[in-house]
Amino acid sequence: MAIDGPAVYGYGDANADFHVFGDSPARHGGAETGVPFTDSEAGRRVQSLLHELGFLNRPYSDEPTLSNLYLSYIHPGASDGEPTPESYADQERFLDAELRAINAHILLPIGDRAFEYALEHHTSVREKTDSRTSAMHATPVRGRGFLVVPVTEPTEWTDADRETLAATLRELLDGDYRQTKGVATRIG
Repeated sequence: MAIDGPAVYGYGDANADFHVFGDSPARHGGAETGVPFTDSEAGRRVQSLLHELGFLNRPYSDEPTLSNLYLSYIHPGASDGEPTPESYADQERFLDAELRAINAHILLPIGDRAFEYALEHHTSVREKTDSRTSAMHATPVRGRGFLVVPVTEPTEWTDADRETLAATLRELLDGDYRQTKGVATRIG
């Protein structure tokens, strides 16, 4: 299970409760560094916010030290330009494997494609939920074993978008965000 050519695979704390995933290195950076959300304006904005919330040791780094956080992409292949629909379909399996391995409680899909993926594969409300992150930014959606918090494109954030996301994540961090996942129990 490998990608032909360069790729930006997942990076971070393997025991993370929070899993941020974006579109691809072409959109969110990392093709040069091999680390998601680096070497791009989107990466600088995401890392700055995550540092403010205590997930990263610095406001920006090409090799950040992460705590309770994992970063990855739907399409880890580092292609020149926008990947094709066929390439997305082929490479989603890498994100699927990372989601199973990390087993985070909170999913933060960045951008419309990532949010559509989360709605389709990890919730039962796909048909009832607006899949545009511009409409759902920082609004938690109950998933199947996950809480999904959609994030609009970081390069499009206004100050209000950034603060809304920060406030939502602070509230989650201050509460009991852990979801009951895959626990089969019987009472009685």
